[in-house]
Amino acid sequence: MSEEFTVLKHEVIYTGRVFRVERDEVRHRTGYRSVRECVVHDGGAVICPVFSNGDILLIRQYRYPVDRHILEFPAGKLQQDEPPAECATRELEEETGYRATRLIGLGSMYTTPGYSSEVLYLFAACELEAGKQNLESGEESITTIRVPFPEAEEMVKDGRIMDGKTIAALYRAKLLPEIAGRQR
Repeated sequence: MSEEFTVLKHEVIYTGRVFRVERDEVRHRTGYRSVRECVVHDGGAVICPVFSNGDILLIRQYRYPVDRHILEFPAGKLQQDEPPAECATRELEEETGYRATRLIGLGSMYTTPGYSSEVLYLFAACELEAGKQNLESGEESITTIRVPFPEAEEMVKDGRIMDGKTIAALYRAKLLPEIAGRQR
C-alpha cells in the first residue's frame, strides 16, 4: 500500500451504492501492527455558483444522517470515469437549474482522511444562466437561496452553514481575484 504500511490481510466488509468499507490488518514499517478500516469513495464535485454581482447560490437540502435541512453548495458523486468538471456541470444544473458559461477549478480536498479516501473537486461557477432544475429522485425538497457573499461568510460564522465542503469551496472561491473583486 505504501512505504509506511504492509497489508497483511485485506477484506471488503460492505459494498453499497455510494461507498464500500474495507478492513486491513497492517504492519507499520516500525513493526507495529494494527487494523485500519477505510470508507472507499469515488469522490465528487462541489460547485460555488457566483453571480455577476458577487451573490452566491446555496441549496437547502434535507440530509438524512444529521436528520435536518442544511445549507450547502450543489454537489454530487462522480460517476465511473467521469471528469470532475463534467460532474460539476451536471450537478449544478440538476440541483439549481443554472448553467455556467465559466467553470473555474478551485482545487481539491480530502473530506475525512482519517477513515475515508473521498476527494472532492471544488469549482466556482460563473456567468450563470437560469434554466430549470432537474432533481433526482429523493432530491425533491431542494430549494435554492441566493445571498450576498459577505452574508454567506456570516452564515459560516454563526453556524447557519456547517457543511465542510461548502465552507472550503466558499473560501477557496474568495481567493480568486475575479470573485474577490465582486464581493460587496
